[in-house]
Amino acid sequence: MHGMPEEKKINIFYDMLRIRRIQDRIESLYLQDEMKTPVHLYNGQEAVAVGICSVLKKNDYISSNHRSHGHYLAKGGDLKALIAELHCKKDGCSKGYGGSMHLVDTSVGHMGSSSIVGGCIPIGTGLALSIKMKGSRQVSVVFFGDGAADEGVVYESFNFAMLKKLPVIYVLENNQWSVCSHVSARQADKNIFHRASQDLLFTQKIDGNNVTKVYEMGLKAVERARQGLGPSFIECETYRVLGHAGCRNQDSKEYRDQGEVEIWEKKCPVKHFQNLLFKENVLTDQGFADMETQISREIDDAFTFARRSPLPTHEDLYLNLYCE
Repeated sequence: MHGMPEEKKINIFYDMLRIRRIQDRIESLYLQDEMKTPVHLYNGQEAVAVGICSVLKKNDYISSNHRSHGHYLAKGGDLKALIAELHCKKDGCSKGYGGSMHLVDTSVGHMGSSSIVGGCIPIGTGLALSIKMKGSRQVSVVFFGDGAADEGVVYESFNFAMLKKLPVIYVLENNQWSVCSHVSARQADKNIFHRASQDLLFTQKIDGNNVTKVYEMGLKAVERARQGLGPSFIECETYRVLGHAGCRNQDSKEYRDQGEVEIWEKKCPVKHFQNLLFKENVLTDQGFADMETQISREIDDAFTFARRSPLPTHEDLYLNLYCE
């Protein structure tokens, strides 16, 4: 990252640390049952969302999945609105209708997350088609997991994007697990989808816990898309440190080796980048402490806001049913 300004490095680290601390707070409070929606936490994958979203513009689009907190925040989503949505309150980003798995904020280009496995892939492809039809220089990014990589719609969408040379970037967060099923039980080849001609579909498989690599690959893919050269596919190898859903105490200990979890915890993307910035003298102990304080206060304010926010009313059930 020698060519990146120090301010950019600090901002990227801050965003990663912020997402981690927000997930930690949600996890620690989840069993209090004030958050009525299921949650799928993003711990361990922060480098992917931040690395990609840090090279996007506000009006670029992203589409996401059930594990969407990191994508939403990295794209500029409002923390208070996120926490309110987890409490199913009217001030939530989806007005309490969606919960954790259906976040949306079109003002920052977060066009929505979907609980349907693979559901975001054709949506993001369609958004890219709309960009091309409008003739704008926007980019559409689709975040999906290795579970969604099993879905047939992936092939349909990739093929259509190649055929039409759409400005779409498919980002596979291969976190090794689809609920309790390891990727090796579902995919015959370690190089998922890296089969198309690079002229048709630019593909790369990278260390998704190294935000430097994610950022640099994101830059290449975005530039390719803006030049009208067609779609890209970036497979980011990473790991889901916590369970599939809920907090740590709700995850079964039977389906995966805890030694595997510990190995990946040592590859923590936040700690890895923090150590790098310390080594480069970009980040100081005091600077890190100030970040922690600022983030903690922001999280406190967000939870206070969410608890004070009103619940949807009975009348709200009849809103947003039809387009006028």
